[in-house]
Amino acid sequence: MATCKQNEYERLRALASFALLDTPQEERFDEITRLASMLLGAESAAISLIDDKRQWFKSRVGIAFSETPREQAFCDYAVTSQSFIEVGDASADPRFVANPLVARERGIRFYAGAPLIVSTGHCLGTLCVFDPTSRGPLSADQRRALVVLARLVVERIEGIRDRKLSEIATRMVDATSDAILCVDASGRISYWNRAAEKIFGYAADEAIGQAIGLIITKNGRSSANYRSMLRSFTGRRGHSETVFELEAERKAGERFPIELSVARLEEDRPTRRLGYAAIIRDVTTRKQRERENAQTRLFLDTIIANLPAMLFVKDSGTRRYELLNRTGEEFIGLPASAVVGRTDRELFPDTGEGYHERDSHVLSSGGVQFYESDFTRQDGRVIRLRTKRIMVDGPDMPGQFILGMSEDVTDIREAQEQILRLAQHDSLTNLHNRASFLERVDTLTRSETPFAVLTIDLDRFKAINDQFGHVAGDEVLTQVAERLCSVVGSEAFAARVGGDEFTVLIAGSDPVRDAHRLAAALVRRLGEPYRLERFVAHTGASIGVVICPDDGANLSQLRQAADLAMYRAKAGGGSSACFYSPEMDKAARDRCVLEVDLRRAVEQGGISVLYQPVVSTATGLTTSFEALARWIHPQRGPIPPDLFISIAEECGLVPELGRQVLETACREAASWPSHIRVAVNLSPLQFESGDLAATIVEVLARTGLPATRLQLEVTEGLVIRNVDRVFEILQALRDLGIQILMDDFGVGYSSLGYFERFPFDKVKIDRSFVSRMLESPVSYAIIEAVIGLGKRLGMGTVAEGVETAEQMNALVQLGCTHLQGYLISRPRPAADFEHILRAVPQTGQADARGAGSPSL
Repeated sequence: MATCKQNEYERLRALASFALLDTPQEERFDEITRLASMLLGAESAAISLIDDKRQWFKSRVGIAFSETPREQAFCDYAVTSQSFIEVGDASADPRFVANPLVARERGIRFYAGAPLIVSTGHCLGTLCVFDPTSRGPLSADQRRALVVLARLVVERIEGIRDRKLSEIATRMVDATSDAILCVDASGRISYWNRAAEKIFGYAADEAIGQAIGLIITKNGRSSANYRSMLRSFTGRRGHSETVFELEAERKAGERFPIELSVARLEEDRPTRRLGYAAIIRDVTTRKQRERENAQTRLFLDTIIANLPAMLFVKDSGTRRYELLNRTGEEFIGLPASAVVGRTDRELFPDTGEGYHERDSHVLSSGGVQFYESDFTRQDGRVIRLRTKRIMVDGPDMPGQFILGMSEDVTDIREAQEQILRLAQHDSLTNLHNRASFLERVDTLTRSETPFAVLTIDLDRFKAINDQFGHVAGDEVLTQVAERLCSVVGSEAFAARVGGDEFTVLIAGSDPVRDAHRLAAALVRRLGEPYRLERFVAHTGASIGVVICPDDGANLSQLRQAADLAMYRAKAGGGSSACFYSPEMDKAARDRCVLEVDLRRAVEQGGISVLYQPVVSTATGLTTSFEALARWIHPQRGPIPPDLFISIAEECGLVPELGRQVLETACREAASWPSHIRVAVNLSPLQFESGDLAATIVEVLARTGLPATRLQLEVTEGLVIRNVDRVFEILQALRDLGIQILMDDFGVGYSSLGYFERFPFDKVKIDRSFVSRMLESPVSYAIIEAVIGLGKRLGMGTVAEGVETAEQMNALVQLGCTHLQGYLISRPRPAADFEHILRAVPQTGQADARGAGSPSL
């Protein structure tokens, strides 16, 4: 049954291929049906085509309808059997007695049909005749006549299709851009299409009759390919349907490459050759593309070989290396020939399994994977590699290869570790710094763990600095740190958070008891004499103690309470510890009065702005001015900036105060020469307002100061509050052309680690390092490291608090790019701008009057 269905399917496909169904009647077929009707003396005749559900008459004589359902078709029996069918009396034939075509008035009685079998062996239908009266069998001549006429129908059906195919082929040959020609058995051109005329420049009448060598150059005719092509024309085996590449020549003499395909032309018998057909393609463009691709491959191979990163390719199935570039040879310490064809397990017995697992992870995830680890070279040297792996498709299958690229990040990681060390620890004492302290407090408060904070301030430390110098002061601080660690041990967290300010964090089940014990021990130990190289120094410690959450639930409250307690201890003569109590709020009330006055001053424009120049060490010229806020209280006189700014931060005045300073600075700077910038400090609280960037854009537009002349200084402590948000705002400002400077660098915050995340334009070295640089090797080394870091990261460096010519000269020698301090000029009002420019000394010509001035 399956075979019958398959044969019927193929028969229907063959019928459809002739495209005869539902086409108009044609005289070429009608004349055959009329002849059949006449020769056989039948009233009706038809060319019947049997479709899937019907029989349709391509030609009909004596029939009023054009089709019937297939189940009524007498012809279906001829199609199924592929044989001649004759019915003398259908009304007496069990197969047809119930057929509506028989039962109707003047229905069919006599029927004869010859099958229409095409060359593929499929029967499309019949040439049939029928009458409404029964009759005896046809004579042999009549049957033969009907069969011959059926064959004539088939020939005409196939002739129509052949002519259509021939027309299509002719159109295709004429339309193709390839030259198509025929070569007869003697090797002469017998056909030449339009494309051949266009490609070679010869008209058809010029080319036909010529040897194929007409279009081949002399060099091409002497080539092995040409001789092989000629052998194919002689009919030798193995050369038909072969493609040859030859050098051709146009009629105008231009030479160009061609691709020539040859196919044998034969008649019905394989032994009778008509010649060959040749398809010729101008491959000039392809050859040029191949040359370009070869050059590109050579270029890429050169790039890969000389890439400063290791590049490797592995087979994803076998995990064997397929490629290793020159840098990879240097990293691994082996030539590529010793690596290619081997696996990581074979090459690196100790670590190869780990590399194998990483490859497996790449294959299972299907994405890009990054790994970083130490790698031991063949010579024993350990380097740090950062590797990117990705699965890539190959010519044989998707994900055929693993592509990897490794960078030697040894120097970068060592520098980062050094930066991180500096960022988390105080460079002088090696204790934790303010950033670490703030982070630990934040962790403890969020975990709701009870803890105590001991705020330690050294007594009479300024006198030690003044009497013995900063070197002696640094030595005292170092010994304080050692004693601090010896007392608290590993049970507490010790940090240096300021010049002579230290903190200790104690967490546990009973922080009050532990704080009493530690505070007493610290007062005793820190009060002991400090033996220095040439003298003995005496100081003590005033300690303020607060308990969280009893004395405050957040850092701000705890710091305020701790400061109050510490000041109470110091007010009592020092060398003592004091626990916070609410009675200590009198000083806080006084601070509230100052807050009211400050608020009034901000509302009434009572905050003035002074400017301190920043000079370039390369030119000695002023490049910018830093805008500094100043408050002259009507009764108290000048209020220290640290005091009134801290009050402004506590009472929410910072956004408005910052806006006023920004607008004043931009408005006054707009009248300065176009090459001079103005720098404005930003407070962390301004970033929390949510509209800082919009405010700055509005101020610039209102004052007319170009964004490129504005510098914004942010402190190291700013970024630890909300890293992502801060960097987002800074980047938006920087995109406007505003320069971003890191201020007070080195005082202990942990933003060093963020240099990777944000490209600061300049970094300002804190004055505390500058003031000690000539006496303290540590300060000198830190400044040298920061300047070197600035060079490597492409940042300028500004040294703050430059007070002596010796400091200036040392900073210039180290490569510091900019200087600021009393040596250059004190802060002055904008009205003194011209005077400041005239008075600022050139680099190397410091005004001696600046020496010894108090630091900013």
